[in-house]
Amino acid sequence: MTGLRGSWAVVTGASSGLGADFTRQLAGRGVNVVAAARRMERLSALRREVEEDHGTIVMPVQVDLSTEAGCEMLYESVRDAGIEPLMLVNNAGFGVHGAFLSVPWERERAMLSLDILALVYLTRRFVADMIERGRGYVLQVGSIGGYQSAPTYASYAAAKAYVLHHGEALHHELRGTGVSVTVLSPGVTATEFLDVAGQRPTLYQRLAMMESPRVVRVGLRALFRRRLSVVPGVFNKVSVWLNRVLPRALVVRIAAATMRPPRSGRSTRVSPTAS
Repeated sequence: MTGLRGSWAVVTGASSGLGADFTRQLAGRGVNVVAAARRMERLSALRREVEEDHGTIVMPVQVDLSTEAGCEMLYESVRDAGIEPLMLVNNAGFGVHGAFLSVPWERERAMLSLDILALVYLTRRFVADMIERGRGYVLQVGSIGGYQSAPTYASYAAAKAYVLHHGEALHHELRGTGVSVTVLSPGVTATEFLDVAGQRPTLYQRLAMMESPRVVRVGLRALFRRRLSVVPGVFNKVSVWLNRVLPRALVVRIAAATMRPPRSGRSTRVSPTAS
């Protein structure tokens, strides 16, 4: 880790939760951060906090990454500032909770655009530059939902499965370039997810919930060790292992039971999340 101080990272979804903690912990290692998100007031507060605590630079970029124009704007902003990122943390994303046919298509499309298309687009743009420089790290934030089918989170879980398999494939493709891709797959994390969803934590969620800073530490450790992928937390690791050995039909039923909302919460909920 001796070469990190003074380098730059791009962190998406940086205004809260995992993204804000990625910014804080990278800054604690002496890394300057381009912090991208839609909520400028939160980015500005994070900038003041980090620069006061660590003396590193935070460059806030207000952008909607659910559009290709927004993704290109972020890339161009970094390039125009003369920044050559050593790291890219693709953390931006959200989940749409509800029965598939009850979810408004506009929200479904926005989720898929952010969780898949933005991640792939930014990876293409920044990794090409990293390869030219001969060094780089990419962290794709997925979810343990990517290891299983999840009724009421059907498209979200499928999107995170894409993130997992795409990231692991790129890790292999990029061998010998000096650039690596690592996939971080958290489970339930203490961010804004449940509050925004209006969902009371279930027993499963209470048992499995991890604090955001701990998840970030696990992710950064795996990133700098250039690991293929990582699942933080013993509970989550066991859950992923069971998904691989149990019959798939049973796994789907278990997932439906653990995600079942309260009786009063049958309506569709939209939840920003990085996990």
